[in-house]
Amino acid sequence: MLTIRKIAKLGSAYRNFKRYEQILQVLFKFGFGDMIRTLRLENCFEFGMNLFTRKDSKFETRSRPERVRMILEELGPAFIKLGQILSTRPDLIPLEYIQELNKLQDNVPSFPYEDVEKVIVSELGKTPDKLFMSFEREPTAAASIGQVHRAVTLDGEEVVVKVQRPGIREIIETDLEIMNHLAVLMENNLEEMALQRPTAIVEEFARSIEKEIDYTIEASSARRFAMNFESNPNICVPRIFPELSSEKVLTLEFANGVKISELSSSPCPEQYDLKLIAARGTDAVMEQIFIHGFFHADPHPGNIFIMPDNRICFLDFGMMGSVSSQERHDFARLLNNILKAEEDRIIQGVLKFVYYENEPDHDSLQRDICDIIDQNIYRPMREIQLARILEQLMKTLTVNGLRLKPNLYIMLKALITIETIARDLDPDLEIIAHLKPFVRKIRMRHLNPMRLMAKMIDPIEDMFRALGDIPLSIENILEKTRKGNLKIEFEHMGLEPLLRTLERISDHIAYSIVLASLIIGSSLIVLSKIPPHYKNVPVIGIIGFVISGLIGFRILLFPHHTKKK
Repeated sequence: MLTIRKIAKLGSAYRNFKRYEQILQVLFKFGFGDMIRTLRLENCFEFGMNLFTRKDSKFETRSRPERVRMILEELGPAFIKLGQILSTRPDLIPLEYIQELNKLQDNVPSFPYEDVEKVIVSELGKTPDKLFMSFEREPTAAASIGQVHRAVTLDGEEVVVKVQRPGIREIIETDLEIMNHLAVLMENNLEEMALQRPTAIVEEFARSIEKEIDYTIEASSARRFAMNFESNPNICVPRIFPELSSEKVLTLEFANGVKISELSSSPCPEQYDLKLIAARGTDAVMEQIFIHGFFHADPHPGNIFIMPDNRICFLDFGMMGSVSSQERHDFARLLNNILKAEEDRIIQGVLKFVYYENEPDHDSLQRDICDIIDQNIYRPMREIQLARILEQLMKTLTVNGLRLKPNLYIMLKALITIETIARDLDPDLEIIAHLKPFVRKIRMRHLNPMRLMAKMIDPIEDMFRALGDIPLSIENILEKTRKGNLKIEFEHMGLEPLLRTLERISDHIAYSIVLASLIIGSSLIVLSKIPPHYKNVPVIGIIGFVISGLIGFRILLFPHHTKKK
């Protein structure tokens, strides 16, 4: 598992210091010097204080979200992946940052073949020339976590091999340490950043990227996806080669197709039926969400290939989403209410998918939702855009202080993406016509008598079991009562303030009694003129009065001081 260590003094961890210095230089470069100075980093650095005298740069004229994106791109793999993960989390960052982070692209150089060979040998035990009939030394693509090479197996099958970057785990762990340190400083020194909970963002990033750097998880997702569509001849998924795969190496079947975004520029564009492909792609995503509840969370054009027979091939299963059966049903009802323009039920449905700190203004929310309906629903069927409705709905939620649950945001994003791609292929696509059968199917499934009966079996069984246990429980209680072994425990709640007050009062009474005793005793000694004397006054009496004075000052100056237990 990835670990996030604490950073105290950076001078004692040289690798952290050099990377930290680089990160701060980039932050200053893109105009975040004011924030860096506010974080009081001079308390953490043992040297390198020249960083804090540099001037901010010309990039300050650009918007803050845009500069954040540029910073992540410049800082490399871990930060690029952080931005890509955050672009799916409206519960963690504002919507304007999400829109900018959606533009993030992996733009990292490939690593040399010698490193590729070392990773394969350490993971699979043999060199590529022993495992494959042929293995291309030059990668076909490079990303933040790894890169892809074409190859041919010993059985003559064309494959692609994903190889993880050497040392990427150590790089990410170092960056996580620094991210976490900066996040803690932000929460402690920047009030506006504390509201965004930067430490929670870093923790969520650590959990998410842990899944992406383990290729066995991606292989498992690909197999599950393939099983879901095994009866659908229009959808294909590359086959995984488990004997040539591991945590850092993933070998899968080569998809001999064309990227969906490059159909028009392919050598033979006339062999593709664009309307049919648009319809199949839309139905495939609808089926993933509404029927299986397990969907491709990043269906951008680079991850969708079209085969020569118009079949659709999904690639890259590193980021997947899931929605529960109940969430699918609630979402289907919400869409149905939107299409029927039932405002009250829409609000009830929306509130099931969000969480909030303060109760929303229901009148304002209803007014905003009515505006969305008026602008979109009363159009001809072919002009209704689900993506437009969902985008407006998400903005309305943000304006009203509501945050969408992460998995549901990913689901909406997948729907928006596939509709955008489908309309590029077929501008006349009627997305609602594709949506309605799935909405109807998921709703009817929940009304199925056999399903309802099956859901009732467990509660009924639990009830009868509990009824059967009641006589035995009563008998045990009566037996303990007869033998005098019945014990009843009471737990008092909210008595701590009263106990502290009583303790403070008893302390004051004790001090007062001691003080009174000292004063009376000292007075008697003085009146009795008991030796020894100082200037005709008994010394013991003077000491008693001094102690009495100290106790009196202590009670006056610290009346609420009590010993904490």
